[in-house]
Amino acid sequence: MRPRAAREPREAREPREAREPREPRPREPREVREPRPKGLTAMTAGEIGFRHIADLTTKQVEGVTAVEPAEDGWKVGVEVVEDRRIPSSGDILALYQVEIDAEGNLLSYRRLRRYRRSNADTGEA
Repeated sequence: MRPRAAREPREAREPREAREPREPRPREPREVREPRPKGLTAMTAGEIGFRHIADLTTKQVEGVTAVEPAEDGWKVGVEVVEDRRIPSSGDILALYQVEIDAEGNLLSYRRLRRYRRSNADTGEA
């Protein structure tokens, strides 16, 4: 064990009021983001995009992969099982992008890519 450094007695230390005030730290500039569409949160937009793809494709939806604000609403990435295989590593998956407006109405959707579950990569589509 190392010996502790000796501290000044309480009476010898300056009271808080007598110390020089610290200068406030300069704030880091914040990242500029697109304004969030009114009416929907990212969570709600993801849920709505999920439901739109499930209804349109009638396939099993694996989950939401991305939600980002767009000019007039939201873009939502959704992963779908297009073809089940045994073993499941052979499943064919697809990544869809849904565009919805600020009220959650479907504007467009498209399949970005298809891939085998075992060949899925961790990068962007």
